[in-house]
Amino acid sequence: MIEIKHAAPHVSEYRNLRKVAGLSEKSQKAAEKGIANACFDVTIYHEENLIGMGRVIGDGGTAFQIIDIAVDPKFQGQGYGKTIMSHIMSFIEAEAEVGTYVSLIADYPADQLYAQYGFVTTEPQSCGMYMKY
Repeated sequence: MIEIKHAAPHVSEYRNLRKVAGLSEKSQKAAEKGIANACFDVTIYHEENLIGMGRVIGDGGTAFQIIDIAVDPKFQGQGYGKTIMSHIMSFIEAEAEVGTYVSLIADYPADQLYAQYGFVTTEPQSCGMYMKY
C-alpha cells in the first residue's frame, strides 16, 4: 500500500533514502537541523517504508528551492518522481507571489523531469554554484 504524506521524514529515514538513491550523505546533526526548517515536505511510503521524498526550502515569499528529490531505486520508473513534483508544484503555485524565484539543482537525466514542470537551465546567462562543508 502506498501512502503520500505532507510531513517531514524522520532523520534516519531521510539519511537512508539519500544514500540508497545515490545522493550525497548528510550528517546526523545537519539532517536534524535542516529537516525541521523546510517550507514543505512530501514523503511517499510503501508499507511504512520511506520510498520517495522531496522538500522545499526558502523564505516563503521571494525564493523557494526544491531539494532532496529522491526515490528508492527499487521504485524508480513508476511515476513517483512525478508524484513528488506534482505535490511540490501545487504547494509552490499556492504560495508563490509575483516575482518569486523557484530554483533547483538538477542531476542528469533528472533535468528532463523538471523540464516537464517548466524549469529551464540558467546557462549561458548564469551558472549554478555551490560550496560544500
